Amino acid sequence: MKDPAGRPESRRAVQARKRISRRPSRLGLPAGSTLTPDRVAEADAGFPGLLRRVWRSAAGAADLRSALEVLLTLDGHVPGDVQLRALNSAEQAALTALCGLNWRDDDGDSHGDRDSSGDGSGADGGEPGEPPAFRGEIGLSTSGRIVVRTPDARPLDPRDLVGGVRRVPWSEPVLALYRRELARARERRAARAADCRAWLAEQGPEGRDALVAQAREAALRTAPFVLYQEDTQYTNFRGRNTLTGKTLWPGHPDCALTALHGLPLDLWSDHDVQLVVCLTLLIRSAGFGRVEEANGTQLTVDHVAHTLERVRRAYNAVPGAEPVPAPASHRVADLDRLALALRERRRSVGRSAQLYREIHGALMHKVERVAGPPGPAAEARQSAVAEHLRARLPLTGGTLADLGRDLAAAPGWLARPHGAFGTGLESLVYESVAATVTAFDADFAMSRGMRSLPGLVRALRGENWAEICDWDITHFFCCVVPSPRAAAHFGGSEAALADAAWAMSSRMQYNSWHFVAGNLPKAPEVTARDHFVPPVIPDVAFFSDQHHHGHVNNNVRFSVRSPQAVEVDGRRFDGFMDLRLLRCAGDPFGEQDVLAAHQVSAFVARATSLAAELVAAGSELEVTAFDSAWHWASVTGRGPARSDALAGQVRRAS
Repeated sequence: MKDPAGRPESRRAVQARKRISRRPSRLGLPAGSTLTPDRVAEADAGFPGLLRRVWRSAAGAADLRSALEVLLTLDGHVPGDVQLRALNSAEQAALTALCGLNWRDDDGDSHGDRDSSGDGSGADGGEPGEPPAFRGEIGLSTSGRIVVRTPDARPLDPRDLVGGVRRVPWSEPVLALYRRELARARERRAARAADCRAWLAEQGPEGRDALVAQAREAALRTAPFVLYQEDTQYTNFRGRNTLTGKTLWPGHPDCALTALHGLPLDLWSDHDVQLVVCLTLLIRSAGFGRVEEANGTQLTVDHVAHTLERVRRAYNAVPGAEPVPAPASHRVADLDRLALALRERRRSVGRSAQLYREIHGALMHKVERVAGPPGPAAEARQSAVAEHLRARLPLTGGTLADLGRDLAAAPGWLARPHGAFGTGLESLVYESVAATVTAFDADFAMSRGMRSLPGLVRALRGENWAEICDWDITHFFCCVVPSPRAAAHFGGSEAALADAAWAMSSRMQYNSWHFVAGNLPKAPEVTARDHFVPPVIPDVAFFSDQHHHGHVNNNVRFSVRSPQAVEVDGRRFDGFMDLRLLRCAGDPFGEQDVLAAHQVSAFVARATSLAAELVAAGSELEVTAFDSAWHWASVTGRGPARSDALAGQVRRAS
């Protein structure tokens, strides 16, 4: 592009122009210069609004058991067992005594609903006409946890609650059962802490420091999580961070793990002892990502054993390898052997079945699943995408796999202009995303990648890791294609829809930036650079419009993400690209959607790897489409409007 005098723009000028605005509602305007925000979220948007609605529903429930069902599931937004496993020992004993709710069996296995209280006579009042032995309370905290006032606790603090409290009278039988349950829990907790301490002692000072460093790296390189040890919270998420993450830099003195480095074991608290041991077991079973499967729960040995047992049963259901035996006990040494066996079994499972994760957005809780075989629904979606691509790209074949083989036989057109795009790769990315919107009945679909494969190849050959780490988000792209009907979720405004599409694109560019460094050697400039471990398996998310501000603002409720690796000049880049599908309302995506989407993203990843091969052989293939002006024109069907008129149009739509 040239400046008004006809001179070619410098790279610095091009980058500066791109930064003028990340969103089409501000084309030509410096960010933040509008008089009012483009869009203002509803007062009850996101997690606080959900919690207020949940509490109103629970407060109006006919009895305690019904109220707890609402609270445990956040009125149908999360699995109830996650909330049960977030309770501290006293709260768990209380719910067991009051109405038989318990996540564990006597042998330590969890099923989340066992009536231990016999007749449950203490629920909501005890015996008619009999004065209560204790007046308790149940509430909902602003973090989304159920909180219970037990006989040895103070009244619940209204400053920590979403609404009021539900008064819960306790009878004498309930008190007696509570005492027994609490005594068992305390005895079990003390035994587990002692076992953890003994196991850590066997690791020696250097071994413990290595485990602490590994846990700290996991907190730094994974998505936000919130874990509990009784009432102690460990989190790398907003607010009162206690672990290294976005707020606390590595080595920060406020990080609980930093404080343990080099500290004699006898000075560790029982909470810290279990924290390090449990994080170690989770990481050894599947890497850093397994930590997020404990999100929102008590991080104890028994809870980790419950998670590992669920994984063991899921892996053993996949034929083709020797089953992983159950651990001899819940002692750390036995669980450690189980974790290592599961990590090894996971490799073979991944070769014969598709692993994916469910994400429950309200509590950021993740669950690894083993998918069943593709069914008619997945095959229909893949066929619809293949039909669309055959009609618009120079490819033949009945399936996505056939199209991929045809592309591999003659990939040269990827580096040449095609249709309205400067390269065939851009055309292929766009058509794949556009086909997916329709085939999957999505409100938005998108795919991301790197703009300059030649620049990446040159940096890799020169081992210039610092240069790659220094690239900003404008070195990456994301093609977002909305369904025309999606404008209904943005006040019927095309301008607001285009604004949302570019906001999503910009965020996905950040995700590419955030993952790329995780594929590079651990040089000083790489370890110093903020990055996450790149994702390697797909996921399906429910009610994601809770915490993430971008998801709240852009109505990202249900989604599928399918990351794929791309090979560039002999180096594998995990999570180099992905395909994402979004729905703002309606029904969530399911397992068959995940399986089909993963095949579409594999096709785009194969094309990207083939394009990288062309670049390695000398082609100068650059992606120039998919910037803010492209998204505006693509969504609205016209060129960029005057920025002042456009800003007003978006404000009116909101």
